Amino acid sequence: MSDSPGAPRGSRSLLRTNRFEAFSDGVFAIAITILVLELGVPEGSIDHPVQSFLDQWPTYLAYVISFASVGAIWLEHNAITEHLRFTDTVLVRLNLLLLLVVSFLPFPTGLISEFHGSAGAEQVAVTLFGLTLLAASAMISVLWRHAVREQLVQEDLGDEDAQALVKRLNPSIWGYVVLITAGLVVPHVAVFGYLVIAIILILPIRRRGNTRQG
Repeated sequence: MSDSPGAPRGSRSLLRTNRFEAFSDGVFAIAITILVLELGVPEGSIDHPVQSFLDQWPTYLAYVISFASVGAIWLEHNAITEHLRFTDTVLVRLNLLLLLVVSFLPFPTGLISEFHGSAGAEQVAVTLFGLTLLAASAMISVLWRHAVREQLVQEDLGDEDAQALVKRLNPSIWGYVVLITAGLVVPHVAVFGYLVIAIILILPIRRRGNTRQG
């Protein structure tokens, strides 16, 4: 708890950001590592190793998409923490909800690889995957809006820079909504769409002012 000089007026229970960032990074690291556990050596691969490897392509694709998606979420989270002076008890709890969603992602990732090609089940898996990404993206947006509203951000961050990050976060939300809808009919299109969004979010984008991409 902190009453540091320069703290927002009227704020209560202000906290330093170091444990907030360290805990978050740890959860992101664990979630992204768990994804690799879905990869395995199929039975009978010793007889036809190349073919067995190629037959596992849905699992590899799901791993790449999920890894890229978690990486993109982490970059967005990092862009937010770069501008934080303090956290408060509400922001910490909102962050826990984000981490809850992120740590859940390996489950729908496994479903995508398991149910690939199964009518009905594949749509369910892809939809659940999309809903998880949508929830994570929405929580990122909520985190930033709360931080700005409660003046937890750095004093030299202008309104224009704050809005620039809001605009950066919002497109992914609407993209996920579109792909979730598409996934109910053409799940393969949605899966590759999630990869495209992740790549777009990962690519460095130059911004004006102090707003930086991690």
